[in-house]
Amino acid sequence: MKKKNFDTLILQPGKEKPVLQRHHWIFSGAVKTFPDCENGSIVAIKDYQGHHLGYAYFNRHCSIVARMISFGQELPEKALETNLERAIKLREIFFNGKDNAYRLINGEGDNLPGLVVDRYNDVLVIQITTLGMEKLKTWLLDWLITRLKPKSILERSVGPSRRQEGLDDFEAWIYGQALFSTEIVENEAHFLVDFTHPQKTGFYLDQREMRKLVRQLAKGRKVLDCFAYTGAFAVNALIGGAAKVELVESSPYSLDMAKKNLEKNGFQPDSYRLHHEDVFVFLRQAELDVDFIILDPPAFAKKKSDLMSASRGYKDINRLAMLHLPSEGLLLTFSCSHYVDDILFQQILFKAALEAGKRIRILQRMRHSFDHPLNIFHPESHYLKGFLLYLD
Repeated sequence: MKKKNFDTLILQPGKEKPVLQRHHWIFSGAVKTFPDCENGSIVAIKDYQGHHLGYAYFNRHCSIVARMISFGQELPEKALETNLERAIKLREIFFNGKDNAYRLINGEGDNLPGLVVDRYNDVLVIQITTLGMEKLKTWLLDWLITRLKPKSILERSVGPSRRQEGLDDFEAWIYGQALFSTEIVENEAHFLVDFTHPQKTGFYLDQREMRKLVRQLAKGRKVLDCFAYTGAFAVNALIGGAAKVELVESSPYSLDMAKKNLEKNGFQPDSYRLHHEDVFVFLRQAELDVDFIILDPPAFAKKKSDLMSASRGYKDINRLAMLHLPSEGLLLTFSCSHYVDDILFQQILFKAALEAGKRIRILQRMRHSFDHPLNIFHPESHYLKGFLLYLD
C-alpha cells in the first residue's frame, strides 16, 4: 500500500450511480476501460467524464471486478485504517462487560469488503474472501496485532467465493500458539469453541439476540431445539426455566459438544434429552409433547439454482413443526439462505401454515445480531432472517 500512483478504472456512461450511492460492488458490465495492472491491486475509480469517485481493489477474473474501499477523495490506506477503527469502537460500545465472543469486522457491513474477523476470548478468527484483501493481509495482521493484542490468530478462509477470486482455501494458525479450543461467555452462559471441527468461524455469533429471546420465552415451556449444533439455544432455554428441552442434531460430534456445553452450564442429563437423528425424519416419525420449537437449519439454498428445492425444504420442515405444536405454541424459525429473502420466507411460512391447517400470527421478525451490522448502502449482505410465530 505504499504505491501512491494508482491505475484507473473508468465506468460506462450512467454506471456511476451505485458508486455515488456508496455501494461497494462494481460489476464487469459497468466498466468502460479496465486498468492495466495486476489483479488484486488498488485502483482509482472514475466516471466516463473523468470525475474521481474513490478507490477499489480490482480483479478482472470476477463478475464483481472491483470492490470499493473508499469513496470520494479519501485515500485507501486512510479509509482502511479508519474503517477498522470504527468497527472495533462500535463493538466496544456494546461489548464492554463479561461477554468475550462477538464479530469484530463484518465485511461490507463495516465498509471492509472481503474481510470477516471474529473474537473468541483472546483468539481472533479471520476470513478473507477476496484477492484484494488477500494482498493486504500482511498489513492487516500487523494492524490487528498492534491494536487488539490477541493471543493467537486463526485464519479460516474457505468457500466458493475464494475460488471465484482465483484463491485456494486456506486454514492455518498464522499468529501465536495453535489452540484446540477456548471457552467463551455470552450473556453469562459458557460455551466451548472447538477450533478443530467448526462451522463458520467457530460459533454462530449471529444468533446472539435470538438466544437471549429464547431465554426470555422459555419459562415453563417444553422446548424442542432442532438442528441444535452445539446446544446454544438449548442452554439458554434451560437457563430461562424451560420445563424440559430436547435437542435434535445429525452430527454426533456436534451433539457431544452440546452435551459438554449443557454440563458446563450446570445442567444434569435428567433436564434434557439428546436425539442423534435427521431433523426431517425425526419430525415425521416422533410423537412429541412440546410447545416451543426452534428451527435453525443450515442454508438450503447455497446458490440461486437451489431456490426451488430450498423453498420446498423450508416449507416441509416448518409444516412438520407446526403439526407438532398445540394451541398457544411458539415456533422460532430461521433461514440463513441468502437467496431466500424475507418476503419469500414469509410466503413459505404462509404455505406451511395452510398445509398444516394452523392459524398463525407473527409476533416478531429477526435478523442477525447487531455485531453483524448491515450497511444500508449495501443490502446484499443481509442473509439471516427469522420469525417468531404464535399458534392460535
